[in-house]
Amino acid sequence: MDKEKFKSWRKEMGFSQAKAAATLHLTTITVENYERGRTGNGKPAAIPHAIALACAAIAAGLKPYGD
Repeated sequence: MDKEKFKSWRKEMGFSQAKAAATLHLTTITVENYERGRTGNGKPAAIPHAIALACAAIAAGLKPYGD
């Protein structure tokens, strides 16, 4: 998942950056970094495969395992 797809996912879900962060158990700064593709110090901010999978699961309406 690249930064454009991540941002599109968030907007399609109707999430603010704060809501996306809470849903994915991330900080808002991390969501901002993923959407920019860079951290605050300029290093690349790659979106981990596990986060991409979580986004797909949420988009598909899957509930957390065990719920």
